[in-house]
Amino acid sequence: MSASHCRSPEQCAPMADSNGGRHAPAEPSRWVIRWADRVPAGGTVLDVACGYGRHARFFARRGYRVQAVDRDEAQIAGLRDVAGVAALCADIERAPWPYPEQQFQGIVVTNYLYRPLMQRLVDAVAPGGVLIYETFSAGHERYGRPRNPDHLLQPGELLEAVRGRLRVIAYEDVFTGETAPACIQRICASREPLPAP
Repeated sequence: MSASHCRSPEQCAPMADSNGGRHAPAEPSRWVIRWADRVPAGGTVLDVACGYGRHARFFARRGYRVQAVDRDEAQIAGLRDVAGVAALCADIERAPWPYPEQQFQGIVVTNYLYRPLMQRLVDAVAPGGVLIYETFSAGHERYGRPRNPDHLLQPGELLEAVRGRLRVIAYEDVFTGETAPACIQRICASREPLPAP
């Protein structure tokens, strides 16, 4: 497990924002790419707050079935004709959770935080499955979006969310300049597989 910290607010700056606050990068996150092989082959991946679907498309190209959910119909519309992707427009913060009792072999969340949903996401990781989560952390607010503390992870918050429930494969709390300078927290954590009969 690796860890480092965004210690100095001067080091933190906003992610590139050329789309009115919404991102539309063509390439998947390096963190998601790095841990994608941990998702069991042939499984179903849930892409939460998928936006334009860069991760849904990435996993579908790799042969996974993908459930992609976002509240922005304009963004998710482009996924409707992507083979292997079931796109759903739903407000997961105000409406009932659209996947009750379902578990997924992979759950991917990037650039999104809604704390009341966190434990539901952890619960939705199937035995042998993984949670790949990456979003903004405290320190980032002084220099760009998001600034609202409701949308910024506190130090160690992802670790606490999975403690005692998932096994941490990797964790970082970092300053990064991968696409633009930002304070980011990210985790890859797995649920132990069911014992063989």
